[in-house]
Amino acid sequence: MEYNPFLPEVKANPYPYYAQLRQHAPVYQVEGAGMWAVSRYDDVLEVLKSPDRFSSKILMTALLGDLNPVPNASNLIASDPPVHTRLRKLVNRGFTRRMIAALEPRMRAITTELLAPLASRGACDLVHDLSTPLPVIVIAEMLGVEPDHRGQFKRWSDDIVGATNGVAGDERKRVAQSIAEFRDYFQRAIELRRTEPKNDLITALVRAEEEQQMLTSEEVLSLTTLLLIAGNETTTNLIGNAMIALLDHPETMARVSSDPTLIPKVVEEALRYDGPVQGIFRQATEDVNLAGARIPAGAMVLPLFASADRDERQFPNSEQFDIDRNTDGHLAFGFGTHFCLGAPLARLEAKIALEELLARFHRIAQKEPTVTRIDSFILRGPKTLPLTLEAIA
Repeated sequence: MEYNPFLPEVKANPYPYYAQLRQHAPVYQVEGAGMWAVSRYDDVLEVLKSPDRFSSKILMTALLGDLNPVPNASNLIASDPPVHTRLRKLVNRGFTRRMIAALEPRMRAITTELLAPLASRGACDLVHDLSTPLPVIVIAEMLGVEPDHRGQFKRWSDDIVGATNGVAGDERKRVAQSIAEFRDYFQRAIELRRTEPKNDLITALVRAEEEQQMLTSEEVLSLTTLLLIAGNETTTNLIGNAMIALLDHPETMARVSSDPTLIPKVVEEALRYDGPVQGIFRQATEDVNLAGARIPAGAMVLPLFASADRDERQFPNSEQFDIDRNTDGHLAFGFGTHFCLGAPLARLEAKIALEELLARFHRIAQKEPTVTRIDSFILRGPKTLPLTLEAIA
């Protein structure tokens, strides 16, 4: 079975391909793509914990090329220590567990507001009505984006993510214009925070730049770009994937509905079973021997988180969705230096979304027999998820 992450059939369901890779070619050179796919848990872990041999610097160039909104700045996910260490230390201030926990009442209020009109309709598109607007509103408010700009905020995020698949012609021109609008908006927002500070993340980053001279204006913009994308796209996919898994396992859905304390287990197993991020790029800094294969210096490497999390050696019966399993060590949020900064935020949003849904509706069913997925080889989640709903009286 030939593996090429760009093929439509692989994007639709990559897991049979991952299983073949793990069994027959754990380090696989993707023909014509100039990259090596790494699929087994131990090997993926080795890539992620070895930034000296597998650099992150190539990431934004590999994903976006000349559409990178901030091409000349250090980026948190596209840098190695010590640059990454400096950036991470500053941004961590806005993502402490205590600060994220303090957001729970506001997250729950947003979720309640989004779900309120659905009971009378008896139907929804989970992506349109909940899993997209919830994280968009949360991260927009954290960044200090005005409510009337949320629509643009989401479009910018979608266009930047869409650019990772490659765009051409008129679509490329449109995406380039959208990215330019994004850059212009946040450049003005950053400058405005210098004279009119707010209680938001942009202000915190600007203060770090001014008071400690540890950030440049371009780095502030680059961090804002990362928060825009990572703060909503991945959480949208996590909520959607978790709901699909529950719909595919009605006995688990019934069990969780009667015992909401199990919802954190659902979230962790959904992350392992159908991760919102399938993998991410690294670049070999030297010739590396891995799982019997020789990866040459300078080669692009694609450690497949989602394949690692289905590795039978690490997670027995890995193809089964089982909320009782031990999910410790799953790689859905990465590992080590680049472990996802927003993991506590994503977990909390997904937990609240599922809690509020299951508390309001005693029957949730899928309208369509198949799920249309977003067109991405890096991200995985439903593009739409039409549901029928029966509210609890």
